[in-house]
Formats: sequence, C-alpha cells, structure tokens
Amino acid sequence: MKLISQIESLLIASGRSLTVKELVKCLNKESSEIKQALEDLRLDYEKNNRGLAIVKNNNKYQLTSSAENAKLVAKFLEAEVSGELTQASLEALTIISYRQPISKEEIEKIRGVNCSLILRNLLMRGLIEEKFDQQKQINYYNVSLDFVRHLGISDVSKLPDYEKLSSQESLEQALRDDKN
Repeated sequence: MKLISQIESLLIASGRSLTVKELVKCLNKESSEIKQALEDLRLDYEKNNRGLAIVKNNNKYQLTSSAENAKLVAKFLEAEVSGELTQASLEALTIISYRQPISKEEIEKIRGVNCSLILRNLLMRGLIEEKFDQQKQINYYNVSLDFVRHLGISDVSKLPDYEKLSSQESLEQALRDDKN
C-alpha cells in the first residue's frame, strides 16, 4: 500500500490532527518520508480542486474540508445540529450522563454500534465534551455544563436513579440480562 494512501486513511480515521511523530511511529517510516508524503497529498488535493485539504499547524496535520466549500459545510452542519436529537443520540447522551467519563469504545460496547457520527453531533451541539488522556492515548466523554444547566439540575448525580444506573455492577447486570 502506498504511504500517501496510508497517511490519508489515518488522518480520516483519527478525526483529529496528527503529528509527524505519531505517523512515524504508526507507519515505521522516516520523518522525511512522512513529511514528503503529506506535502504530496496536500498538493494533490489543491491541484485537483478536491473537497478535501491538508491543514498544517505547529507540526500537526489534519484532513479537513476545503476552504472553498466552507459556506456549504457550515450550512449543512447548522441544519444538522439545529434539529431534534435522534433516538440514537439520546441513547448515547444518556449513557454518557450516567457513566462519564466514558470512552467511545465503551459507549459502542453498550450500544452495540459505531457511535462516531453521534459523538461528533453531540460535540457540535455542545452537549458533551471530549478530553484526551495522554497516558492511555484515548478520548473520554463527559456531558457539558450547558447540558446539565439545560436540564435544570446542579449536578448529574441529581439525574433519576443516578446511583443505581451509574454503578458498574448494574451495567454489567443489565448487559447480562440483555444477552439472555
């Protein structure tokens, strides 16, 4: 597989900016090779008027939508975040509310489906916050202060049945019951 293709896949999958050092570690390539591939990819997007672009800032690279499509993307995202929450979004938000901090993988294990788009939507709406744990190299999600304030409570522990539903034992029991 070509290095450019691998880098492109990693930038899409990460959903965040990546450093050359992270790419070097993942791809087992020299820093100079990674930088050249990133520049080649950036130029390819630019030369061919693609809908994607590579943005570099402080030695971090991110795959984004092109600047030419900014108004279109903003209009689409505004419509997406101004509507009602879907059942799937409500489920994920409930899980985060009772189990925070919680990783994407844990949410997906509970729901049984990929939650990437749901988490992105909840983040854009300002209902949840994302924090990166450097030691574990994983993102964790919490509900936002705006969400708690919107519910009219002073703390998530004031949610109905919080003690029961936030305990690890009750979750494990519910998952066991669901399998039977």
